[in-house]
Amino acid sequence: MTLAETHTKVLIVGAGPSGLMMAAQLLRYGVQPVIIDSKEGPTDESKALGVQARSLEIYRQMGVIDRAIKDGKQADGVIFNENGKQLAKLSLGNVGEGQTPFPFILLYQQSRNERLLLDFLTLNCCPVYWKTDLIALKQTAKHAEAQLQTGGQLIDITCDWVIGADGAHSAVRKTLQIPFNGDTYAHEFYLADVELNNEELNESYVQLFMGKNDISGLFPMPESNRYRIIGNLPDEPGKKDWTLEDVLPSLNAITQSSINIVHNYWFTIYKLHHRMADKFRDQRCFLIGDAAHIHSPVGAQGMNTGLQDAYNLAWKLAGVVNGQLREPVLDSYAAERMPVAKDLLSTTDRVFTVVMSNNLFKRLFKKWVLPRGLKFVWSKKSLREVFFKRVSQIGITYRDSVINLHISQATKVKAGDRLPYLKVFDEKKQLETDLHEWCSKPGFTLIVLAKLSEADLFSLAKWITQKYPAMLNFFYLPPSAKNQHIFDAFETGKNQGKALIVRPDMHIGFINDKVDMVLMDNYLQNVVGVVGSG
Repeated sequence: MTLAETHTKVLIVGAGPSGLMMAAQLLRYGVQPVIIDSKEGPTDESKALGVQARSLEIYRQMGVIDRAIKDGKQADGVIFNENGKQLAKLSLGNVGEGQTPFPFILLYQQSRNERLLLDFLTLNCCPVYWKTDLIALKQTAKHAEAQLQTGGQLIDITCDWVIGADGAHSAVRKTLQIPFNGDTYAHEFYLADVELNNEELNESYVQLFMGKNDISGLFPMPESNRYRIIGNLPDEPGKKDWTLEDVLPSLNAITQSSINIVHNYWFTIYKLHHRMADKFRDQRCFLIGDAAHIHSPVGAQGMNTGLQDAYNLAWKLAGVVNGQLREPVLDSYAAERMPVAKDLLSTTDRVFTVVMSNNLFKRLFKKWVLPRGLKFVWSKKSLREVFFKRVSQIGITYRDSVINLHISQATKVKAGDRLPYLKVFDEKKQLETDLHEWCSKPGFTLIVLAKLSEADLFSLAKWITQKYPAMLNFFYLPPSAKNQHIFDAFETGKNQGKALIVRPDMHIGFINDKVDMVLMDNYLQNVVGVVGSG
């Protein structure tokens, strides 16, 4: 397919998970982007495998969750082994029960995530222009100018905004000369996508094997008897052209078993890096996903973080493109996501360094302290919940963001936090729903917890219709015995009210201990920068 456009509101460079999510989210808001990728098409050769609860919540909001769950496999747990001996077995089955509709890690490889998003784009008539490279990029005060190459043909296109979602070797980042600081880990690693004939393996548990100088992991995939195997290459300086047969002896040694390969779908070797861009925005250009930050695969965080970069930026950019939000809201993307990426790099680097270290103290730590520590954490419900919140990414908060406003005595849940997943009983329909379901439509969501008169409800509805039509969805929840837990969660006392405005990314932007339209106007217009119609 040949690109015919000479101008686009948004050019997305890169059709991996982050770029596809960016396009999908923009489409939800009626913005039709142009998305390009240098590859020939989607590929089955992808490293990421685990999808965290926060990403699944996004898929639910998009209406594609059923397919993801159907085609994926829930990880029941993790088994830690040292020299073939089991050190700890931790169950992950519904470890986040009550915190999210998806209290587990879904094994659903990156290629399937990409195809899920590609199908969403297709349904919304948004093609991906494959075999198309970004050759040059320059910016003016009003737009960006990109030169693309496809099939030997050069195409010039102007763009209001450019999204660099083109991975660790990002052409967008390099063209903008944004430093990508960090380092490369010393070890080389291999990845194999294989079918095995090993009945002793548990097809629903991730198995991690640690040796004196080595580490390997066997990750069950949705298909029967199929595994993703990763590990560090044996120490053979100067050896090149590694094959799966070359690493099998070391894999057998660390697992203390005989790994029987039925079919080898894919084998590759690679190095791991931990790097982060100095800035996530340069004028009219943004970096998301691996173009902005890369790190070790510890905790299955990489792809999920990229999906959330796109999720955070898309509603803000769509609001600016559609003339509903003022441009300064875009500054909040880097302000909110850079601390997340920095913390992630620091955490995964520390864990990975300990796991790969040959230092005597760290070897003893891995063998004796780590398994006991994990078992202790897993024996405490409160610690399991803390662990799940971090790994699942539902605990990420933007409390310090300038586009939030907390006017409340509440301390448990504050503006900037992800909206808690709480069940709601609909008294009128006599059905059970939840707060996340209330936020399924694009736009902001106003949730009022209070006992209001008919006149007050009419005034609220009139205010929304006149000032924020098609931008503010409204839900009213009066006190009742079946919904008291919601009032308790937001620390709403008897005869008190609470007004929450939830951002399109399901993070709370505004909390007030009373229902005050003047204060809500102030938040929407002066804090977020909504261009009101009234």
